[in-house]
Amino acid sequence: MLFTNATILTMNPTRDIISNGALRINENRIVALGKTDELRAQYPAEEFVDVGGKLILPGLIDTHVHVAQALIRGCADDMALIQWLCERVWVLQGNFTHDDGYVSTRLCVAEMLKSGTTTFLESMLAQRYGFDGVARAVQESGIRACLAGIVMDLGTYATKDNAMHPGMIENRETSLLGVLDMHRKWNGAANDRIHVWFGPRTPGGVTPELYREMSDYAHQRDMGITMHLAEVEADKTFLREHYNLSPVDFAESVGLLGPKSILVHMVWLEDAEIAKLAATHTSVSHNPSSNSKLASGVCKVPQMLASGVNVALGCDGGPSNNDYDLIREMKLAAILHKAVALDPLIVPAETVLEMATINGARALGLEHEIGSLEVGKKADLIVVDLGRLHTTPSVNPVSTLVYAATGGEVDTVVVDGTIVVRDGQLLTMDEHEIMAQARQHAQSLYTRAGIEIKLRWPVL
Repeated sequence: MLFTNATILTMNPTRDIISNGALRINENRIVALGKTDELRAQYPAEEFVDVGGKLILPGLIDTHVHVAQALIRGCADDMALIQWLCERVWVLQGNFTHDDGYVSTRLCVAEMLKSGTTTFLESMLAQRYGFDGVARAVQESGIRACLAGIVMDLGTYATKDNAMHPGMIENRETSLLGVLDMHRKWNGAANDRIHVWFGPRTPGGVTPELYREMSDYAHQRDMGITMHLAEVEADKTFLREHYNLSPVDFAESVGLLGPKSILVHMVWLEDAEIAKLAATHTSVSHNPSSNSKLASGVCKVPQMLASGVNVALGCDGGPSNNDYDLIREMKLAAILHKAVALDPLIVPAETVLEMATINGARALGLEHEIGSLEVGKKADLIVVDLGRLHTTPSVNPVSTLVYAATGGEVDTVVVDGTIVVRDGQLLTMDEHEIMAQARQHAQSLYTRAGIEIKLRWPVL
């Protein structure tokens, strides 16, 4: 298959942009890149797709996703994090069934694919969501995913005791050993599109002994680890009071730092902690919409980047962000830090696009396979139509993509060499069926949980 007549953002080491470019795929690999005239002449019999001047770039990589939270989108707006968790999110998720987990995953994945995300990292799959159903939804959809199963042995969160809903509490056997079972069953499945990670809860939900045991397994089996850390000031306070350690020092003490670790949010850090992240090649997933909506604070992304920390991007979940559109997330990531630093030069559009592509691939340990368009890499790419009113004129395609576009401009999505979205339409799932099932399951879930969302304004 040959894509022609495109502007190609390669995201290769020299960040080449190919005008009037073409890209050839054979099976699931990129085998040629160049000018359209040259590749058409070289492969005259090849089936070709003329994209008509649209933009081609690597598939986007979302490094922090809660697939089970798509079903509870908008359930806890305008709340602080601990209230948000204890009164709404954990109560709803504590009433999930395996079928709910499957339906929510399909809803989440459909939205991600249609808005250009080709790879995601699920951060904390609880046993009650049904790991098998989540993995099956990933397999059926065609997306690429790292699925992190929850690890925990305590039912508390930071400074608030006994805060977790009973339906969310797991022990070592259910969580740690359950993840290892899922790793044996699913890791490398779907032509290596599915990888299984550990997703331990935040300190306060896991004993140091279990963290260390999990870290040992991760190193033995080359499994990734992702964890929320230093998201709110309460996290920092808890670690100081209980261990007399900073968040990063605590993570180091239990084996959580390293090149296969992605720490999420990382808002409440000191400069010395940032230096330690860089020295240990630990990646950070920046989630600006979630941190802003929950008023958790602002991650020190400019300082991290200047120190050499690999920073990637994440959307988080339905209650903390309300969408899974990584293109929309790029804009906030680009403008938020300018306002905080009073510096319009901080975190330019090009840097944010790196965070959403090659940095995300590096964080997942997949930078040799995805994250850029280069010969030999897997064929994960998206075609974006910038021929819309709000993206015209486009004198700089990177600027237009980051500052003006949304996921609604995604025209075509290819994952592992297979077209899964064409002309903005899903090919692997029925969008209308997904939405109908989601509405039905959400209604039943709210009823079981005994939660009613009341509007602030009168409904006539």
